[in-house]
Amino acid sequence: MSLTIGVPREVIAGEKRVATVPEVVEKLIKLGFKVAVESGAGDAANCSDETYSAAGAKIIQGAANLWAASDIVFKVGVPTTEEVGLLRQGGTVIGFIWPAQNPELMQQLSAKKATVLAIDSLPRMLSRAQKMDALTSQAGVAGYRAVIEAANAFGRFFNGQITAAGKVPPAKVFIAGAGVAGLAAIGTAAGLGAIVRANDTRAEVADQVVSLGGEFVKVEYEEEGSGGGGYAKVMSEGFQQAQREMYAKQAKEVDIIITTALIPGKPAPKLITAEMVKSMKPGSVIVDMAAERGGNCELTVPGEAVVKHGVTIVGYTDLTSRLAKQSSTLYATNLFRLTEELCKTKDGIIDVNMDDDAIRGLTVIKNGEVTWPPPAPKPVAAPPAAKAAAPVQKKSGGHGKASAPASAKSTAIMFGVAALLFWFIGSGAPPAFLAHFTVFVLACFVGYMVVWNVTPALHTPLMSVTNAISSIIAIGALVQLGPDGWIRWMAVAALALTAVNMFGGFAVTQRMLQMFHK
Repeated sequence: MSLTIGVPREVIAGEKRVATVPEVVEKLIKLGFKVAVESGAGDAANCSDETYSAAGAKIIQGAANLWAASDIVFKVGVPTTEEVGLLRQGGTVIGFIWPAQNPELMQQLSAKKATVLAIDSLPRMLSRAQKMDALTSQAGVAGYRAVIEAANAFGRFFNGQITAAGKVPPAKVFIAGAGVAGLAAIGTAAGLGAIVRANDTRAEVADQVVSLGGEFVKVEYEEEGSGGGGYAKVMSEGFQQAQREMYAKQAKEVDIIITTALIPGKPAPKLITAEMVKSMKPGSVIVDMAAERGGNCELTVPGEAVVKHGVTIVGYTDLTSRLAKQSSTLYATNLFRLTEELCKTKDGIIDVNMDDDAIRGLTVIKNGEVTWPPPAPKPVAAPPAAKAAAPVQKKSGGHGKASAPASAKSTAIMFGVAALLFWFIGSGAPPAFLAHFTVFVLACFVGYMVVWNVTPALHTPLMSVTNAISSIIAIGALVQLGPDGWIRWMAVAALALTAVNMFGGFAVTQRMLQMFHK
């Protein structure tokens, strides 16, 4: 019997997102599930009850009735104590849980014999897990919205303009942290025409910053900043001091600062001090995306936008909810992809396979048993080391040293044999043939050297490109189809081989193009 997926209305104040949208409801039903939605659950995300009904969902009045009717509950916000009380005994919850920060919630869910999949615990280093990575999709929305909030609070254009009334310089934006949210902010600010600078403790993101139109500002202190799971690590005091000096310099120069530095489970590091805020130009803006965990700025007030020392400090904690429709659609798609992994048989029944690394990482409670934290990921077997090539010994009986690819003596012998062969063929041939034969030999030599020096990975594209050369050979062969017997048969052979090469090249090219078609 197929299971019912329930989507309740979010109860956290200010949360406008919904765990699934009508477009995804249709896909869940195709997997064999029934879908129930609490009345009004999607109103704040522009998803009406009517659209859910049209997609095939059942609309249920009241949270208690929705939870009672659901085998699996899709959530956005962390479940409250009241919601856990409504959960069926042995039910399943999928959504944001943050098990390290909510030990009491974990115990409550365990007492319900629940199975809980925390989307925030997804092993993000697995490439196939990217389609389920809700943290990334929501961070991208938040980074975009941070720039929109900054533009709303800023008193000028982002892009530079020259008008009849005067010249307007472009805004200067500094992004502290180039993770997913930071990169989204960089791309958005650059797209609006601002001069964008960014910094991150992970040096490897510098190329990504530049590719999005920003300038990477390096801290003059050598230390590796990459942490586990795609996050940055906590840096040393020496690095932090050098970083603060760089931030202080940027604060005096830029118009907008957007901070994104946050490591899950830890308080937000203080990057922007009160002194830095005082040094900023009047009318400047700071958007603190880490406000929920205390903020990267000392003067941030979580949930509010305040003005301190002439600088607007935006500390909103609901940036994703301010784009509720977009963030809900992305989140719903993440949960659908996870559901696909749980229900590969498409019969409306989920299988929490603990042998699957992605599912094992997500599962923090199974049938009431706490399974968090997950074991360390299985080490990937290293590829077998290539066997060392045996040294090539000189045939002349040297001292065990590797010989050159071709000695001068062997080259001389090869050219001597070629010259004798050329003389033998040309001694009895007419002058016209000898001239054509010389060109033919030289063409073969040059062509061989060109093809031989091409990287093997490019041989297939090279075959496709050389169809034009093959056409010239075909024309030459057609010209030689004369009355003379052996010349005619040589031309026929050349024409046949060229045709194979030409048609084969076109076939390979067609197959390569088909690889890029959906």
